[in-house]
Amino acid sequence: MLLESQDDLTVLGEAANGSEALRMTAELHPDVVLMDIRMPGMDGIEATRRIVATGDRTRVLILTTFDLDEYAYAGLRAGASGFLVKDAQPEELLSGIRSVASGDAVVAPSLTRRLLDAYVQHLPAGGGTADVPLPGDARLSALTEREREILTVVGKGWTNTEIAARLHLAESTVKTHVGRILAKTGSRDRIQAVILAYDTKLVEPS
Repeated sequence: MLLESQDDLTVLGEAANGSEALRMTAELHPDVVLMDIRMPGMDGIEATRRIVATGDRTRVLILTTFDLDEYAYAGLRAGASGFLVKDAQPEELLSGIRSVASGDAVVAPSLTRRLLDAYVQHLPAGGGTADVPLPGDARLSALTEREREILTVVGKGWTNTEIAARLHLAESTVKTHVGRILAKTGSRDRIQAVILAYDTKLVEPS
């Protein structure tokens, strides 16, 4: 009812489980999929992974019951463009859908730093493995020194406004740098850039 009440949003379908979500996404090509994590059969993590793997323009926004649900991190690693808690305010949900549809990433604002802190607890221990590339990772090789600096602070959870203020840059310049970082590293959105910063050890757990 909330979504249908918005002039710029249309609900194309509802799926009861991950397999059905995958099939319907392939048929309907929605801009955004609101994905539950716990579903019978194929769960939301696997469904997200498969939807993203198709290379289609559809983006996934995960809705989770708990703000620090460990599965939310698995969802982000699977390629989701963000997550919100199910008791988010209506305007927050609508804003999140619109942001993801426009290519941005969404994490409930009050949870961003806790997400980053908790996310590192889910990284494999040790270094040099396939899952934890070393700092010389090829995805970073095309970045300029300034872009690497900005990716580092993006990984720390800084907003564009904070980056602009602390690095004495115009916010429009920061946006341009972030856009180039996403393009050069093959990151789908800001959330994936954050994960890259941790994976490549640009950002270390505090």
